[in-house]
Amino acid sequence: MIPAVRALARAAMAARPVPLADVQARAGLLDPSDRSYLVPVEVFTAVAAELTDRRRPGGPFVALCINGRRWFCCRSVYYDTPDLRSFHDHRLGRRVRYTIRETLCEDTGERQFEIELTGGRGAPVTHRRPLLPGDAALGPAPREFLASVLERSYGIAPPDGLGRVLETDCTRATLVADGQRLTCDAALRCRDVATGRSVRAEGGLVLVRTRTRTADRPGEADRLLDDHGVRAAEFTPYCGGLSALRPELTAHPWRRVVRTVFPTAC
Repeated sequence: MIPAVRALARAAMAARPVPLADVQARAGLLDPSDRSYLVPVEVFTAVAAELTDRRRPGGPFVALCINGRRWFCCRSVYYDTPDLRSFHDHRLGRRVRYTIRETLCEDTGERQFEIELTGGRGAPVTHRRPLLPGDAALGPAPREFLASVLERSYGIAPPDGLGRVLETDCTRATLVADGQRLTCDAALRCRDVATGRSVRAEGGLVLVRTRTRTADRPGEADRLLDDHGVRAAEFTPYCGGLSALRPELTAHPWRRVVRTVFPTAC
């Protein structure tokens, strides 16, 4: 088993399992901050042990559990225009930018059509619409949903020519406490739809995304990671994966981070 997957599974098993409704009640985020970290397995193991310790003041972090499972195989398909407008909007740090994707949890069968926007403080805001079996991700109803979200949020129309650009899969576990949530990914694999080429993340890294209720105050996980010398990194599976798979793309601000996550691709 890949070291990062083993560490993630052990952390999830150390936490008390709770259903999705309990996760939403504990970590409903009205004004979230969002930070991403590339965490070495040894550091992740130490931080997770502190967060899930039953002696933790306020109670330990708990783990999302669905159908008896505490970690899941998650797949995503990212959509963009032929000229990669979404990718380049993020690369250039434009104020109006968004990511369009379809997500699937293989262990539960749940599919979602998602539009992730950049909020007023730079934190992502995700709008979701469930997809039923057989629904096309870019069918009439999802397209109408996309148009509504972009018009309401940015006053713009959806771009033309959207198509599948990148596919990703990973093993994921979610740890939560009141007002705090950690999404922990291991064994991230990204596949370029156009070429069929794929890259897999360094097996000794856990990709951790923290969210807290207040944008100006880091959560406990952020503080623990900082104590271990791990700083927040600007990384997303879409931009990072596509940068690794297409080195000919214009120089981007994530070059060093991409080398860390996908060392065999650089």
